[in-house]
Parts: sequence; structure tokens; C-alpha cells
Amino acid sequence: MKHDYRLKTAVLLLLLLCLPGLYACAQKANANYRYHIKRAHSDISIDGVMNEPAWLQADSADNFHMVLPMDTSLSKVKTVVRMTYDDRNLYILVINYNLLAGPYMVESMKRDWNFVKNDNFIFFIDPFNDRTDGFTFGANAAGGQWDGSMYAGGSVDLNWDNKWYSAVKQYPDKWIFEAAIPFKSIRYKKGIREWGINFSRNDLKAAEKSAWAPVPRQFPTASLAYTGTLVWDEDPPTSSSNVSIIPYALTGVTKDYQGGGPATIKREVGADAKVSVTPSLNLDLTVSPDFSQVDVDQQVIDLSRYQLFFPEKRQFFLENGDLFYNFGYTDIRPFFSRQIGLMQPIDAGARLTGKLNKDWRIGLMDVQTGNSIQNNMDAGNYGVLTLQRRVLDRSNIGFIFVNHDITGTLPGTNYFDNYNRNVGMEFNLASTSNMWTGKLLGLKSFSPGVSGHDFVLADHIQYFSKYWQLYMQEEYVGKNYVAAVGFVPRTGYIKFSPLVLHNWFPKKTKILSHGLQFTSNYYFDENMNRTDNESALSYILTFRDRSTITLSGINDYVKLQAPFDPTNTHRDSLAIGTEHHYNSLDLLINSKPQSVFTYSIEGTFGGYYDNGHRLSFNGTVGYRVQPYVNLAINGNYTDLRLPRPYGDTRFTLIGPKVDITFTNTLYFTTYVQYNEQQKDLNVNARFQWRYRPASDIFIVYAENSIPTPYTPVNRMLTFKWTYWWNI
Repeated sequence: MKHDYRLKTAVLLLLLLCLPGLYACAQKANANYRYHIKRAHSDISIDGVMNEPAWLQADSADNFHMVLPMDTSLSKVKTVVRMTYDDRNLYILVINYNLLAGPYMVESMKRDWNFVKNDNFIFFIDPFNDRTDGFTFGANAAGGQWDGSMYAGGSVDLNWDNKWYSAVKQYPDKWIFEAAIPFKSIRYKKGIREWGINFSRNDLKAAEKSAWAPVPRQFPTASLAYTGTLVWDEDPPTSSSNVSIIPYALTGVTKDYQGGGPATIKREVGADAKVSVTPSLNLDLTVSPDFSQVDVDQQVIDLSRYQLFFPEKRQFFLENGDLFYNFGYTDIRPFFSRQIGLMQPIDAGARLTGKLNKDWRIGLMDVQTGNSIQNNMDAGNYGVLTLQRRVLDRSNIGFIFVNHDITGTLPGTNYFDNYNRNVGMEFNLASTSNMWTGKLLGLKSFSPGVSGHDFVLADHIQYFSKYWQLYMQEEYVGKNYVAAVGFVPRTGYIKFSPLVLHNWFPKKTKILSHGLQFTSNYYFDENMNRTDNESALSYILTFRDRSTITLSGINDYVKLQAPFDPTNTHRDSLAIGTEHHYNSLDLLINSKPQSVFTYSIEGTFGGYYDNGHRLSFNGTVGYRVQPYVNLAINGNYTDLRLPRPYGDTRFTLIGPKVDITFTNTLYFTTYVQYNEQQKDLNVNARFQWRYRPASDIFIVYAENSIPTPYTPVNRMLTFKWTYWWNI
């Protein structure tokens, strides 16, 4: 009884501590920041010149608040925003005044640039005013566009791409950004006259980031918890028809040098379609899609015991993609679309995604793939249903069902008994102030002949203020849990992951903040026997020019649960059950983003498996010739010193990349990657002409070869045309 009383008291105290952060404010934080938008009564030309009467009649938003380096005053850099609309478009015009003389700092005119390395203006719209999801648009000072979909209260997916128009014009004392966002390009509900909105400015010369509605410095300006309100003078216009057809035609030549035989000519046609079932609910259709123009994955030196994660980049899977791929955790994803169609052709697919109303979101997907004789992959059908219900203010409850059935007819396939299904629920906590966040997750898999230990339980809770970050995550993944259409690199474990960070803010020094951080990942088997852990104590320095230095001491322990080659080069493996203890030091230095020469360099020195030693350097060095050329080199050098039979092993990875932007619609990119560990040399060169908004011509050359001695494996040259046609 005494212990029961203490437990109840502890739970009650925890609730009392948490409740003020969760419910103290039914009204959103920046409810008093209201921008009144009025209909335009004159035509607007998107040219970066404020000479139309509609702009003179529009209200203005100014008096931005500083977010970085500190969030305690108004911005020193002046920014003025005006908005209006007509039956077709939402318009915005922004005057970005200069505080300091000198050239603007930009990477290039290419789309979706790096926020940190560009003078820019971006804005965030939340059409349902629920502070959970929305859209973002903007431009850098050279006119390069930025657009993305928003989810989870402030995360941005820049792979989202849609049709809109913008112009940037530079003046001696300012630069002006002007844009038209078609109402057909965004999702919203008819009749809602108050949308969430915030405006963000990044000025690298002044080393200042600011926002119209104030945002605490520990959060990104994209945080929808801190939006103001866009107040419409009448209902936002809706279109009776919102259908887009996006056909493509492709031709190319491919040569397989290992398989032999003549070069093959490729000719394909296909199409995507976007149908707005309602202004907030979208149906995506695809027939015979091709993704030959998608960016290649960045290679890495792989010393991990488990599968690596690479993000989805294919357009069909992206809109409202968070409904599918944000379910779960980084290493517990019941659905991951990259499992579909990378080793076999996609015949057709359909996705219904969006909002049913302010409280309900839905995602429904069905994709059919064909047989691949070359890769010995049977055709399959992939179905996913996900529902999300908003609760408590900014929190939600989610449900997911994933189904994979083998439907192919390759020899030896018993497809009637070959399936995998997953069902799960999660509760996502997000307090009004965003300082408290968390998750509670449960998953169950169904596979032929498998029962028991086939489920997942996981949770985390986080408190994040200016001075403190406190985090705790717990996971259980059963040894028989299977997510055939997911990403779960490890099963049969229990995990505890604490994090504690405290920051200090000295006054009137070059140091903006410094702090101590402790992180750890403890793994146990299902019988609570420790299998491995990694703990790190870090000291983090952040300077006022936004450069950073992080020094970490790391302690590792591993008791191998499976044979493992510590070089990942298919040599002899260390035995199951062997134990390995080692320590290392890690130093990470990030340069200030204001320079045309930038770098991020990390060095690690210390122990390794089997009483070995590891020295590694990796990072990125960049140089830009503004605004036309952006040069970058990704590199890694790893030196492993191990006893026999491994000996000394050295790996080098070099990945130079050249981005040339002739204009903000004409790009050329070349990416070369030499990976000594994988004995692979990869070349990808892509020319892209965006001849109309969201309509492109691509010319892509790709080559894979063995570097020493140089031996080509395959080569491909592709020409692709796409056109975005609004009906």
C-alpha cells in the first residue's frame, strides 16, 4: 500500500508538472498578430516592382522580431510584407531592406536552396489554422525559389513541388520578392476565413534571422505553433474544377557492359494526374511512372552493423507524405515508400491524401508493381490506409494499416501464402507552446507461420526550452516483428535513449551560447541482457556569426548478436557473443554561413572493435561564385588499425558536386562519387530546363564503373519531357 501510494503521488506530480505546458493556453501563442488581406481591384504583374494600385491599397506587416542571435528584441533589419488576392491567386510582395552594404549571400538560383547559406525570405501558411501542417514558399536574394509541404507542426518537406510564379528584383538599398500562388496549388477548406501565417527573413550580412510573429530562438521560424493569423475579408476563392494532368515522354540508350550485348533503346510514355476531390483532399494517379531525373543518393563509408536509411525523392510519393512515412520512429517505420518500385517497374498507383475537415486527415494508397526478371522480383500489390485525428489542441491520434501481397508469377513463387501486414496506432503529443512533445506507439505485424514477439511498443517525451532540452525514448521491437514495406533495420531488442542539454548565454562576447549535452543509447535483448550502448558527453559552442564547434567524448560497448565484419568488406567476421569496449574523441567544426567559402569538418579518433583503432575525417567543403556556380566536395577518409586477419584498412570517399544555375529556370548539375569501400565510381550529370512552371525538360547521363582498373559497368543517357497541364 505504501509503494502504491508513492507511485500514485509520483504520477500525480508528473501530471501537475506537464499540464500547465499542455493546456495552459487554449488560444494560440501569437493570436494577437493579425494580418488583414483584401481583394485586389487591379491586375498584378509578377516583376518585383511595386507599381500596381492593389499593392498601395494592401495592408503591410513590418516590425519583425529577432529570432537569432537572440529573441529578446525587434529586428534591426527592416522587412515589409504586403498581401492581396484575386479569383485565381494569392499574392505577396516583400521589401527586404539592407542594413549593411555589400553583396548578397546566396548559394545559387537553383530551387530549394539551403536556408542557412542564403539571404532569403520565406513564409509559412496554415490554411486550417490548426498549427500542424501547411505549405511554405519563398526565394533567396538571387530569385531562386523555395517551396515545400509542412507537417508535424513545423517540419518542411522540400521534395514537394507545385506550380507558382515569382520574381526578385534588386535595388541599391533593398531587394523585392513578389509571388503569385495559385489557389489550385495549395489545399484548404472552403469557408475558413482565418489561416495561420508567419513571415521569416534571413540576413547573413547582419547575421540575423527574424520573424513577423515572434518565435523563441530554440525553434525554427517554421514552427506553426507561433504563427499569426491571416484574416480574409471574404471567403477564399475556390475553383469548380481543379485537375492537373502531367504527361511525360522519355527516350534513352542504356549499355550494360557486365551483361554484354548491344546497347538498348528505351522509349516510354506515362502520366500523372492530380485531382482535387475537395479543396483540401487530393487524388494522385500515376501510370507507368519514370523517375530517371531524381537525384542520386549520397554515398557514405558504411561501418554500421545495420541497413542504412536513404530518403524518398520520387514526386508521386511526396504530397502529404508525412501521413505515411512520419508514422513511427526513424528506425521503426511500418511503411517506407522506397521499398516500392526501386527493383521492379511500377505499373500504376493511386493516392488519396489530405484533410476531411479541421480534425481529420486521411491517407490511402494503392500501388501495383510488375515482375522484374532481371532482379528476380515478383510483382506485388502495396496498400496503405492511414487516419489521423486531432486532439487536445495540437496533438493527434494516428492509425495505420499496411498490406503487401505478392501477385507475381515468376517460377517458384507461392504467392498465395506470401504476404505481410502491419497495423498500428500512435499518439503524438504537441503542447500549445511546443515545449512539450512526445509519442506513444504500438504496432503489430502479421506474416505466414509467425506468431508471438511480433509487435512494437515505443514512446518518448521531450521538454525543450531556451536553456534546457530533456528527452527520453523507450523502444521494444519483437524478434519476429516484420515490416516488409517498412524500414526496421533491427529487431529483438529493448532500447532506452536519454538526452540532457543545458545552454548558457554570455553577454557581450563573440560566443552566443555554450552548453553541455549528454546522450546515450542503451540496448538490451528481450531478456534484458545488455547488448550494446553508446554514450556521449558533448560541449557545444555557438558563436554570434553562427559558426559552431562541438567536442564530444564517446564510450562504446558492443556484445555482438550476429557475426560482423568491422570493415564491411566481406572479410572474416567477429564471432557472436564477443564483447568490445572502446572510447573515442570527436570534433565537429561548422564555418560561418556568410562566407563564399564554407566547410563542415568532423574528425574522430579512438578505439574500435577487437581492440583496434579508428581515425576518420569527413565533411563538406563548399565555394560559390554568386549566384551562378556552387562547388562542393563531400569527403571521408577512414583509417582502421585491427589485428589479424583484418590488418590495416583505409577507405577514401570523394564526392565533388558542381551546380551551375544559368537562370532560376535553367540548371546543370554534375555529381561524381568515388567510394573505395564499395569499389564504385558513380557519375551523374543532369541538365534541367523549367520552361514553364512545374514543366521540365531533362537530359541525364549516368555511369557506374569499377575504379581500379577502370572498368565500366553500365552507362545511360536519357532525354525526358514533362508538362503540367491544368484543366
